[in-house]
Amino acid sequence: MAAMNEDQSMAVPASFLTLYLGARRHPAPGEGARIAKRHEFCEDLAAACVETARAMLHDLGVAETDVLERVHQGLCEPGAGLEPAEAWWVARRLAELLDWPLPPCLAELPAPSLVDHRRTP
Repeated sequence: MAAMNEDQSMAVPASFLTLYLGARRHPAPGEGARIAKRHEFCEDLAAACVETARAMLHDLGVAETDVLERVHQGLCEPGAGLEPAEAWWVARRLAELLDWPLPPCLAELPAPSLVDHRRTP
C-alpha cells in the first residue's frame, strides 16, 4: 500500500502510512498531502543522517546498532520536530540506507504507534 499525493512525485511507503493511518486503508480528505509532506521531511532527515552516523561509527568505535540507538534517542528529543513514531521510522530508514542491523529498540513500533494528528504540522 503506497499513497501518492497529486502534488508529490514520491510515493509514501506503507511503513510510513501505517504511522498515520493504523488499520485504516485510506487517509481522510485533506490528510494525504500532510502525510506526504511529513514523509518527505522524514525521508530527507534519514538521508541527511547517513554521513553523521558513519562518522559516529568511526569516531566513537561503537557497534552499528549503538550508533542507531544514539541517533534514535536524539530524534526523540522534543527539539527534533518529530513525533515518537516518526523518530522510530527515521531511525529504521537510516538503518536501511546504511544496510546496518536494527538494534532491539527499533524492532517494534513503540506504543502509542500512531502519530498525533493534532500536534503534527
